[in-house]
Amino acid sequence: MAGSKEVEELAGITVNPVADLPHFQPGMSVAKELVAAIDRAGGSLCDGDICVVAQKIVSKAEGRLVRLGDVSPSDEARRIGEETERDPAMLQLILDESSDLPRTTPQAIIARHKTGHVLANAGIDASNVSAEGDDIVLLWPKDPDASARTIRAELRKLTGVNPAVLIADSMGRAWRIGTVGTAIGCAGLTVLDDQRGTGKDLFGRTLQATVIAVADAIAAMAALAMGEGDEGTPAAIVRGADQWITPEDGPGAASALRPVDEDMFR
Repeated sequence: MAGSKEVEELAGITVNPVADLPHFQPGMSVAKELVAAIDRAGGSLCDGDICVVAQKIVSKAEGRLVRLGDVSPSDEARRIGEETERDPAMLQLILDESSDLPRTTPQAIIARHKTGHVLANAGIDASNVSAEGDDIVLLWPKDPDASARTIRAELRKLTGVNPAVLIADSMGRAWRIGTVGTAIGCAGLTVLDDQRGTGKDLFGRTLQATVIAVADAIAAMAALAMGEGDEGTPAAIVRGADQWITPEDGPGAASALRPVDEDMFR
């Protein structure tokens, strides 16, 4: 990280992008490539680290690439495609990856992914996916929390240390413009820090409604350092957040999802 020695010593949490990672292909190991890149840079992983990896490299390694020309749209996909002026093949993939489509408009297709996350286009993306053309799109991992646990186990086997793993993707929010890094898969990290009834404010009053979205906050911070476009690096190491790292893998990012019956926007 840039800055003087004094500033670095004062920094509580730091984010260091991992450079020199390859273009991922199906079957490659995210953990092995991450360790190799860190080794090339002269660094090493520690137990207190959080390895933040972009969803795209996990999906690529898991072979979640689809050619739109190979998709046969259903009548429903064609109907929604006509209403929204969108490719029926893409709509079919969105339907296949979703349990519900809360909104379908020309401006946005909002989907409840089968994992429970609510986002545009069920997370399906074509940017930074393939040099073969716009016909290739990338789906989310089938189970991002399971993917994070697998990466963590392999990192532990390769290095002898037990860092947390966070899989991040950029999402929009209901009442805000722009996207922000969000945790879609976690292992070994406290996802929510519930301070209700235990925390205190500056004047000693007990907190009644404060639940800190730790994993999302770390994902957002890392996303800024990793970048989004052609400047992007698909992984970063977060240090200084040891208090939220756990020996056990934990319930994962799914534990932060609001239950459907509490959805205030339906």
